[in-house]
Amino acid sequence: MKHDTHTLIDLARAAAARYPDHPAVLESDKTWTFSEVAAVSDRIAAGLAGKGFKPGDRIGLYCANSAAFALTHLGILKAGCTVVALHLLYHPNELAWILNDAEASGLIYLAPFEAGVDAIRPQVPGLREVIRIGGGARENETDWSALAACTGPVPDPKLNPAEDLAAILYTAGTTGKPKGAMLTHRNLVYNTCSTRDAMHLVPGQDRILVALPMFHAFAAMVGMLFPLCHGCTIIPVPKFDPVLVAETIKTHRATVLPAVPSMFNVLLRLPEEMTGHFDSLRFCISGGAAMPLEVMKKFTERFGKVIYEGDGPTECSPVTCVNPIGGETRPGSVGFPVPDVEMKILDESGNEVPDDEIGEICVRAPSVMKGYWKQPEETAASFFGDWFRTGDLGHKDADGYFYIVDRKKDMLIVNGMNVYPRVVEEILYQFPGIREAAVIGVQHKSHGEIPEAWIVLSEDISEDPAALRSFCLEHLGKHEVPRRFRFVKELPKNAAGKINKRELRKQGEHERGV
Repeated sequence: MKHDTHTLIDLARAAAARYPDHPAVLESDKTWTFSEVAAVSDRIAAGLAGKGFKPGDRIGLYCANSAAFALTHLGILKAGCTVVALHLLYHPNELAWILNDAEASGLIYLAPFEAGVDAIRPQVPGLREVIRIGGGARENETDWSALAACTGPVPDPKLNPAEDLAAILYTAGTTGKPKGAMLTHRNLVYNTCSTRDAMHLVPGQDRILVALPMFHAFAAMVGMLFPLCHGCTIIPVPKFDPVLVAETIKTHRATVLPAVPSMFNVLLRLPEEMTGHFDSLRFCISGGAAMPLEVMKKFTERFGKVIYEGDGPTECSPVTCVNPIGGETRPGSVGFPVPDVEMKILDESGNEVPDDEIGEICVRAPSVMKGYWKQPEETAASFFGDWFRTGDLGHKDADGYFYIVDRKKDMLIVNGMNVYPRVVEEILYQFPGIREAAVIGVQHKSHGEIPEAWIVLSEDISEDPAALRSFCLEHLGKHEVPRRFRFVKELPKNAAGKINKRELRKQGEHERGV
């Protein structure tokens, strides 16, 4: 079945008609059925239309994981507008830049973020409506609850699924400013169906715990759009807290846990008596960053749950590949392309490389973005013809499993030889007592670059760089061994829980007076 004529609105309405009384969203104090989600999101759409919003308008969404996030997201879509989901950890100045760049005319925010909104508003003159979720509206604002109770006519926007934007998701730019990936209804409809088919999730049965932030592409797809469009239940957790996650899994009998590797690593520190809290899970999904093999092994041994590693960049809606659910998982692999997605390993000239040779992972699919918002040159540079260049270096084995070696921008060149930080990190994670590790490149006069390792140790382990260096020499080439080990209490992470290597580079540059 092809999906070129469908919008996300069509899929959400079909799911509500098919599963009206099934729980769509489970919160600690309320269960929202699919029919309730449909009714409230319809009223939000009516309220937005009543405020003068028209199809194609961009509306910022500044909200933590909650039913309100999902309802508002769906309401914005039903009004024919485009969602601009905002990163909760960004500085207000950065958020103001994004809203101005997107030419957003509305902002819907959760009450606890009012200080950020107060800093944003004077910088974004194009905001004509600000809507507050919770606590009642302040001056010059609209109360979300009034919007959700609107009795006006529900919009019926005439959208072109291939052209009209459902979302603009901003990704970190390598040159400083974020880039807005334009995702059409067609892009996201295809990806919801690919996710459904690849992960074998069961409508009316599977319950997905969402601890990853729902403004993030991975959580937005696997933890919100796919379930709401195909009849599964979402369990939003407002922030990642390991005890809260474990207790919520137990309370609501979650069956699937999507997360990033650092989250699985933190869950390993839970008290032993909470191990049984995970019994209801059928499996876990890891994405967003490379999964250290040691972390995967320890998690599976302790909790008895398989972690299926997958991948996909924001620009691809984002799911592109995953290890076969119920089939053979290969350590270090991100599996096969999901249905309707093609993947190849290409060289710098756009030519396909042989199996097991490293090149850039490229994707061709109906889920690949329309382009970067207002950045035609960046868009053109991101494609070889109709193949999107992910920026990930990897290879494919003879059986068709794909492997990510590292981000292209993270690769080091030491004395003319390629060094892949992920390879070094995998060895570091095998050293007893290392809780987290990240390897970055540092400029060097003689060698071009040298590897530098940032290490977080378990509380009961003492620093021993000499032993660590000896261990690395046993398992790595001399050029791959970190020249310096930096021991810290924690590594900087973004809101999705991924280790932020750019921040490590900045810290190092600041210390060196760069």
